[in-house]
Amino acid sequence: MAVTRAEERIMAIAKHTYGSWRAQKGRKPIFIKDAEGVYLYDENDKRYLDFSSQLMCSNLGHKNKAIIEAIVKQAEKMPYIAPVFAQEAVEKAVDALLSVMPSGLDKFFFSTSGTEANEAALKILRQYKAPDYKVISRYHAYHGATIAGQSLTGDPRRWYSERARFTVQGICFAPDVYCYRCPFGLNYPGCKVACVEYFDYMIKEEGNVAAVFVEPVPGTNGRIVPPPEYFPRLRQICDENGVLLVVDEVMTGWHRTGPVWAVQNWNVIPDILTTAKGCTGAYTPVGLTATSRKIADFFEEETLVHGHTYACHALALSAIAPAVAEYKKLLATGLPQRVSKHLEKRLYELEDRHECIGDARGIGHFWGLEIVKNRKTRERFNTKADKFRKPLMTDKIAAEALKLGLYVVSWYDTLIVAPPLIITEEQVDEGIELLDKALEAADQEVVHTDVPGSRSAEAFNKVTH
Repeated sequence: MAVTRAEERIMAIAKHTYGSWRAQKGRKPIFIKDAEGVYLYDENDKRYLDFSSQLMCSNLGHKNKAIIEAIVKQAEKMPYIAPVFAQEAVEKAVDALLSVMPSGLDKFFFSTSGTEANEAALKILRQYKAPDYKVISRYHAYHGATIAGQSLTGDPRRWYSERARFTVQGICFAPDVYCYRCPFGLNYPGCKVACVEYFDYMIKEEGNVAAVFVEPVPGTNGRIVPPPEYFPRLRQICDENGVLLVVDEVMTGWHRTGPVWAVQNWNVIPDILTTAKGCTGAYTPVGLTATSRKIADFFEEETLVHGHTYACHALALSAIAPAVAEYKKLLATGLPQRVSKHLEKRLYELEDRHECIGDARGIGHFWGLEIVKNRKTRERFNTKADKFRKPLMTDKIAAEALKLGLYVVSWYDTLIVAPPLIITEEQVDEGIELLDKALEAADQEVVHTDVPGSRSAEAFNKVTH
């Protein structure tokens, strides 16, 4: 059979570029030629509904005119100038950010990714807290692909970095706030949120702890929403022990969970906040590390030992101000608020219909479907150790969905449902119908039980919402 021009292009790309987080053999990416709104289009004009906002970053969808126009104007005016200079793109970005940042977080370091934002945060906090240097992360964390990011990461990708000796010392891991699989074997609320109290124990036992570094809702690793007491208590524990609280809002920021920042769901203000992805709607690559004024004042006399060629990149930063304006305009319509409730309802219905869904959980436009082999025992199809080593059921479901015209990101045990904030109820219904069909692949391999629709975390979800 003759090879088409599109296939030739795909083969050339696969031959000469590395695919992320995978063995390279057999790589055959779909060639996407266009994207608009919540849809992608391949070389044959087949349409795919984007149900994960690409990598949980295209929050404003594709082809937003206001952002594109701002980028074009900046490209025509001045795409780049060294970060030693002041320039209008930085001024506009700062003004826009100050209008949405939690109170007191008003000094910024601009980079080009969430990974770099977290790298900057680690350097800043260790300089500020010296001689204390230890950082407590969590086992279901993902904080990036650099050496610092991988060291802070709890998922299987860290294991490979450790084998290559690419790690930062002084990182400790705490148990997760994971009610569906509580690491303490307890049940909420009788548990008294033992998972957060354990931080106090760790800080006192470890000594030399500089910071606690967490995602408000784990992004890649589960979309696990904490109970309402969790973050206020964590903030209190950090304050009582003189430890900084750093929140990674790379995925959870920019209205992904409802408010601009996920920590605002619990009225908590961190000492350092990192973000990226949605800060430009993914139209340009920007990472942001925001610090409190107390930390900023420290560096008035202390040298900030950090920098990038592309820090404060004019073209990249030109997308921030229009993106902030577009978020405000979109939220004023009430569409995301209304659709998030509809999405929640439809996902719970999906959970009731499919025995392979052990737990449907999430908040706003940020949901996870945990796929299990046995709903009663909560036995998984795949574990952490299977990632990168064995075929995964979640990947099988995602592949089936893609064939049907639905793009949904998969991890070793969950599917990530995080559509763009511009999605409508009708488009959510379209995605649910396609996902409904794709999930049949897993239903065929479950261990059937007499347990009805799981809703295993029903009481918990009612509390957290």
